[in-house]
Amino acid sequence: MGHNYQHRHQATDGLLSLFTKANHDLASVHLKLEKEFQQIYPDSANPMKLVSRIKKIQEDISTLKEQCHQLLAAKQDLIDKAQRTLVENRDLVQRMQASMGTSLPGEDDSAFTNFKQIIEEWTAQVRSRTGNETHDSDSGDVNKLLFSAIVESN
Repeated sequence: MGHNYQHRHQATDGLLSLFTKANHDLASVHLKLEKEFQQIYPDSANPMKLVSRIKKIQEDISTLKEQCHQLLAAKQDLIDKAQRTLVENRDLVQRMQASMGTSLPGEDDSAFTNFKQIIEEWTAQVRSRTGNETHDSDSGDVNKLLFSAIVESN
């Protein structure tokens, strides 16, 4: 029994030393390549540096996508709240004017009309970028469409 155990132990040791040697060989090849590339290529064209830069850029892109998504969600939320607040305030002012009998016809409706037009243009722009022309979506969908138009097309 002891002989069999020792035999397996030697086999494991042999395997371990093989892996250690392979690891050492790979490390020295890596080092040689690094030195060789440094001599041959300028910094901006060094293949090993380019590979690590590409990996870093890929990570940055995924972070940026997430941040874009958050930013666009916040922007859409702000638009929704501004629209809701302005509409409510306008209705309130109109009711107050009517109750006081001071309602002036067409008085600052031009500003409100401009605001509504800007919101409609924003929504239309988002839809046209994504090829989605349906007009029954809510603002959350508009945000998703915008996100896909800006980020996922790149």
